[in-house]
Amino acid sequence: MKIEFLHTMVRVKNLEESLAFYKLLGLIERRRTDHEAGRFTLVFLCPPGQEDGRADVELTYNWDGDDALPSDSRHFGHLAYRVENIYEKCAELQAAGVTINRPPRDGHMAFVRSPDNVSIELLQMGDALPKQEPWASMENVGHW
Repeated sequence: MKIEFLHTMVRVKNLEESLAFYKLLGLIERRRTDHEAGRFTLVFLCPPGQEDGRADVELTYNWDGDDALPSDSRHFGHLAYRVENIYEKCAELQAAGVTINRPPRDGHMAFVRSPDNVSIELLQMGDALPKQEPWASMENVGHW
């Protein structure tokens, strides 16, 4: 029996703030639908070159708020993305005010969190980069 991955859904409290974060990661908006009757918006994002939907993140925004949203989405696990240069991506995120919770000390892996507290794993494409300061000496911040 065939099965295929469709997308990962994440509920967001502030659609514009969350969109800005995921676009800063490098994702692009692939599709958006507003559902008047249900009073919610769905936005599908993907990495460039993967517009076929095989790597979508679906942001779900409830227009009337979402009191059921947990304050910590750690039970979810994480979303993972490969990046061309982990040091450059972390520097870009940090310059935009994003906390690097687990710095890429090893040149291979880092963790950040979205505005809705979703854990995002960043992995270096190919082999790990040589260790580099200031990343090699940075401690973890919070939890990831």
